[in-house]
Amino acid sequence: MDYNQFFEEALPYSQFLERYATPDQNHRWSEFRKSVKLTAAQVELLKSFTREMKVLVMAGAWCGDCVNQCPIFDRFTEVNPKIRVHFADRDDTPDLSENLKTCGGARVPALVFLSEDGHFCGRAGDRTLSKCRSVVASQAGAACPTGIVSGDGLTAAVVQDWLDEFERIQWMLRTSTRLRNLHGD
Repeated sequence: MDYNQFFEEALPYSQFLERYATPDQNHRWSEFRKSVKLTAAQVELLKSFTREMKVLVMAGAWCGDCVNQCPIFDRFTEVNPKIRVHFADRDDTPDLSENLKTCGGARVPALVFLSEDGHFCGRAGDRTLSKCRSVVASQAGAACPTGIVSGDGLTAAVVQDWLDEFERIQWMLRTSTRLRNLHGD
């Protein structure tokens, strides 16, 4: 699968919402985006990224998990333009959707991380560990010890979970022999 081609055809955050979101959906994404706060240490880390990374996000404007995660990625791009995030609509890209099935379903958001020249580096989604713990706790009850964080703490934890994944890919790109040779560093 040529993920880079899908990335190039996908849309930046605001264009994705303009094309796919209803006014109500757009409002929900906007309101959640306002709640996404990055700490000084997170901003400093994001600013330290030197390699361009492409992130293809398969999403749905209607999807609650996307509403509560995708605006985080846009915040990351605000801090460092070397992070390029493009969104593909799950229902408009059936080939991508089929290829990115999670646990047998077309779950979103699904992320594919690519190098600057379009090589596959990793995949993540549909929920972070902190969010999974929260869901398990709500479905399994209090007897299920998950280390759960809730409310605003949950959003902060999910931001950190995603930042950890973006950081892992960035260090992969930064230490890649192929890219170090390309950039002479």
